[in-house]
Amino acid sequence: EVQLVESGGGLVQPGGSLRLSCAASGFTFSTNVMYWFRQAPGKGLEWVSTINQGGGSTWYPTSLKGRFTISRDNAKNTLYLQMNSLKTEDTAVYYCATEPTGRTRGQGTQVTVSS
Repeated sequence: EVQLVESGGGLVQPGGSLRLSCAASGFTFSTNVMYWFRQAPGKGLEWVSTINQGGGSTWYPTSLKGRFTISRDNAKNTLYLQMNSLKTEDTAVYYCATEPTGRTRGQGTQVTVSS
């Protein structure tokens, strides 16, 4: 059974940073492309980032490029998202996922950016 457990969220001031983690189990993590999504209150699921199996290729929407960095440690079966220069509009629940639709994802971790 696929299990994805996100952590690292919290309350941060605008301009601050957070590093999210996603512990994966129940599948061969190192052979899976992985994704981060987010969902803000009252909005749909939004794609945040993608990383290939080896970690050498990453993708972001233009709006997030330069502030967010996805990475992975295949030895630890863990996915990361480093978020810098956070803005109030980054407030959302953040999910890691194994599919480009985001259908198979964890329970999420809340990120709140507020002064």
